[in-house]
Order: sequence, then C-alpha cells, then structure tokens
Amino acid sequence: MRLSRRALCAAGVSAFASRALAQEPAHDITFAQDFDELWGTLDARYCFFGDKLTDWGRVRTMYRPMALAAQSREDFTEIVRRVLTELYDAHTHLADPPDGAQRFPLYDLYAERHSAEIVVCAIKDNSAAADAGIQIGDVIVSVDELPIDVAVGQVMPKCLRHPCPIADGYSINAAIAGHTAMPRAMVVRGANGTARAVALPLKQNAPEPDVSARMLEGGFGYIRIRSFANLDAVAAFDLALEPMRAARGLIIDARDNGGGDTAVARPMMGRFITQPMPYAHMRRRAGRGLSAPWVESVDPRGPFTFTAPVVVLCNHWSGSMAEGFPMGMRDIGRARIVGTRMMGLGAAVFAIKL
Repeated sequence: MRLSRRALCAAGVSAFASRALAQEPAHDITFAQDFDELWGTLDARYCFFGDKLTDWGRVRTMYRPMALAAQSREDFTEIVRRVLTELYDAHTHLADPPDGAQRFPLYDLYAERHSAEIVVCAIKDNSAAADAGIQIGDVIVSVDELPIDVAVGQVMPKCLRHPCPIADGYSINAAIAGHTAMPRAMVVRGANGTARAVALPLKQNAPEPDVSARMLEGGFGYIRIRSFANLDAVAAFDLALEPMRAARGLIIDARDNGGGDTAVARPMMGRFITQPMPYAHMRRRAGRGLSAPWVESVDPRGPFTFTAPVVVLCNHWSGSMAEGFPMGMRDIGRARIVGTRMMGLGAAVFAIKL
C-alpha cells in the first residue's frame, strides 16, 4: 500500500518516533506546503522548460497566494489544475480531476486557428463529435454558450513571457474539449456559411482489447494496438503476429492510442530485427539543463523475425509511447509512418501525490 505524505502525517507516529514527537498533536499538511512541493518538484525535475515560454517564477507569485486562500480541497485542486495548465503540456495534468474540471486536450476534436477562425481539422472515430455530424473544415463559433475566443482566453496560460502559438493551440483544444463528466453544446459554421447548434452528449464506448488482429485481402496483416500500458499486450502481440509469418506486409495501427511504457513497446519492436538496434536518444533533467544523451536499443526477440514491409498508422490521438513506437520502428529501419502529426507529448512522466 502506498501512502501519501498527507496520510502519513495523519496516521500518527511510528514506533521509532522520539518521545517528544509521540506527544506532538496530529496535524495535516497545509495547502501552502502542498503547493510548494508541487512547484518545487516541477522546478527541479520538469525537463521541458527550455521549450516553453512559461515564466515559472511568475507562476509561483501568481498562484501561491490563491493556494493559501483556498477554502476547500476543491478550491485547491482547481488551483493545481490551473498551475499545470501554465505548462501547456497534456502530459502534465491532474491524474483524477473532479467532475466539472476543464479537460486537457486532446479529447474528440482537433482544431487549429486559421486567421481569425477556429477550424476543425480532425475528428476522433466513434466519438460524440463524429456522431453529431461535425465535419472537418467546420468553424467553431461557440462552446457551452461562450464565444470561442472567450472560451480559449479562459484556459490560456497567464504566465507566458510572450504570446506562443503552441500555447494557443493547446488552449484551443482544451476549450473545445469541455469539462469532465459534462456534455457540451457547440455552434459550428459549415462550408455553406450556415451556423448550426450541435449537442455533444457524454459517450462511453465499449472497451476494446489492447491488441486485435486480422488478415486483409491480398495477403496483408493488420494489428491494432490500443495501448502500450499493459505488459500482457506483449504476449497478445506475439499471438497476433504468429499467423502472419508469411504475410506480404503488415499494417500496425497505433491510432487513438494514449501510450504506455517502453517495456511494452520495445519487445514488440524486437520482433522485426535480427540484431540489437538503437532506436532513440534519451536525456534526463540534470540541474537546470539536461544530461548528456545516451542511446536506447531494441533487442531481437521471438521465435521468428517478421521481415516483410511494415507500415505504422498514427493520428493526432497517438500520444506518448504511441509516438515513440512509430518513431522507433522507423528509426530501426523497419517501418514507414503513415498518418497525421501525433500528439507531441514529452516522455518519462512521473507522479506527484500531494
């Protein structure tokens, strides 16, 4: 069982505590201490500040007084969410946000700013947005009765050194994602110039297996990987690949895959090579900068090596390890990547439990 600092403090003293500590009354971690741990941990360990326009010192100046003034855990949680939004990084977010919290992107729509308009550029399959008939090229006019520019402005980071197109894109897609556990209402304008109201109810799709497969016409294999988060997916991938030993080629579908762990993806890559191959350069945060890079390699694995051509499919919802896998397959010389830009997430996430 893992306990948070808060739980440890509330649980009393250990058998090894001094007599003085044992007589100290039980007390809790304050919001100020939690805020300082959050800000300080990211200050020391977040490795993408060099790519951001966030003034992290200003974040502390702006939000710490709000944390001290929070009247409830709900208030404090919202402040933490807003602090994390200042990094405009979908990999850095609340793991379990309360109902009604602003979602982090991407959700079921991907939009971009084209001149003065917010234009739908991609729609997630089998989503509420797809069901509602939203089309690529539709212009988003409003979200939940807020003009789109107002909605974007509400979630835009407040501590940027100067305007940032990447932060703007993050904020656009956060705004159109709506709020957790809540339906959305949009007004969109189609190619004919007519605006229409669109209701986007909550939708829960049936769960899918981490790995599924089938043979296609023409002797080509198809394997869909929904997640790299479960170690059992490696065995499922091996099982799916077995009957495709003689296939003319293979399509691996990593679309709509939120990622997972290199410990899952690398063994899968190992089925396509006959000798160890480098697939990525890695660096860690080291003080105010990054460490020297080192090479991560893939080892060959399995009862046979699949040698026919491979294509890996990806889309805007391919995130984290589902970005690393296509790039790794390309960089070991065993696949061509086909699709759109991916989610653009950094790697090597870690948890902070306040």
